[in-house]
Amino acid sequence: MENLFKTTAIGFMAGIAGAAFWSVTDFNPEESSETKPIKVEESSTFSVREDFEPAPRTFSTNPPISFVAASENSTESVVFIKNFSGSDPRRYSMFDFFFGTGPTQQVSTGSGVIISDDGYIVTNNHVIDRAETIEVIHKKRTYQARLVGTDKNTDIAVLKIDAENLPAIKRGSSRDLQIGEWVIAVGNPFNLTSTVTAGIVSAKERQINILGGDFPLESFIQTDAPINPGNSGGALVNVEGELVGINTAILSRTGSYTGYGFAVPVDIAMKVANDLIKYGEVQKAIPGIEAVEITPELAEEMDIESLDGVIVTHVIREGAAESAGIKRSDVIVQIDDQKITGMGSFEEALSYHYPGDQIKVSFTREGKLNIATLTLQNLEGGTGVLKREYYSSRLLGARLEAVNAIEKDRLDISYGIKITALTRGYLRDLGLRDGFVLTQINREPAKDPEKVGKFLEDFSGKLLLEGVAPNGQPFMQSYTVR
Repeated sequence: MENLFKTTAIGFMAGIAGAAFWSVTDFNPEESSETKPIKVEESSTFSVREDFEPAPRTFSTNPPISFVAASENSTESVVFIKNFSGSDPRRYSMFDFFFGTGPTQQVSTGSGVIISDDGYIVTNNHVIDRAETIEVIHKKRTYQARLVGTDKNTDIAVLKIDAENLPAIKRGSSRDLQIGEWVIAVGNPFNLTSTVTAGIVSAKERQINILGGDFPLESFIQTDAPINPGNSGGALVNVEGELVGINTAILSRTGSYTGYGFAVPVDIAMKVANDLIKYGEVQKAIPGIEAVEITPELAEEMDIESLDGVIVTHVIREGAAESAGIKRSDVIVQIDDQKITGMGSFEEALSYHYPGDQIKVSFTREGKLNIATLTLQNLEGGTGVLKREYYSSRLLGARLEAVNAIEKDRLDISYGIKITALTRGYLRDLGLRDGFVLTQINREPAKDPEKVGKFLEDFSGKLLLEGVAPNGQPFMQSYTVR
């Protein structure tokens, strides 16, 4: 017992002495063996730069603690859209059901964004494609929507509902959007209304080659904010709840989100929407050239040092570029103040302009920098507002429109009537397809869409059609029409 007491007392006194020693010793915990820099001996193969100092770690105050404010500022402006296509069940009787000819109506869904308090809504063209009836659901109320216009080149469409004092979303700027910036996607994935997901801007000016139309314009915002089926047409907003893009596509092998979502930049989407509302179609401004991305192979072949820019591959006759002196193989590197890094930035820079606008184009030719001033033209080669003529016919099952200047140049024709929006009808029965251009009907020039449409609707007898197929091959076909 006495030995135990002595042992305990000695240990106690040693502890007090140790504490006293450390209290008077100048000890810096940052120089402990766990945090001290490893010393590199002179004989080591490693070297340390004496002037290198790691940047102090800073924590940005810009990212929000939560996305509550952004969600509150945007969810009320996003609507649920139903697309009804196929046969209307109200047109069928019980007889039709019993004998197997009942309705085959299909319903697809998507999202839309309210851009004005009087009922204009922006969505994707593919959300309302082939719709016979469109319904918009907002705050549990259902509205019948009217289709104002569509643009396949950007996958943008505009709807109108009869309502007032709607919560129009606040618009931001996609041009000011930065890679790495926080964004949230607002929409109705899998019919789950008013859903928000968060992520960052992963990239800009992305081209993924998914759009249709004659002049597809792809300069997508890429984000890792989860986007799923039903989000299409919904809002991509910044941390202030301001609209910066229209959610459009995902890159996936499963059909569901796998990390890659894409949105049309709001500055492009709103320009398209405003044109559809004001003019009924997009006022596309063209420079009169065709161009391609610079690949390493092309750069080596043409002795180009940088991969930034686009290479001019074709100059349209009597177009803006030809008048300004731009030639084939020139490399466009800047439009006004915007540097051109590829086709995405090239198309986006042009998309903000109207026919008649002047732009400064910087380009290199044989290594020398040049600057030209172009006056952009419309699709007919003029500089004014363009309202293209077309004729829609249920009997023909198509929309007929006059070919534009670019198509005339590409097909090497002076005029023609293009077949678009083909459905079941007379022209499909004749074996014609979307994109066929009629140049002669019974040896008479085909120039006016309405005149051609009414002629075909009323004609019977021997019919001779001449024109150009979508692949550029000429065709001539005779029919007997009763």
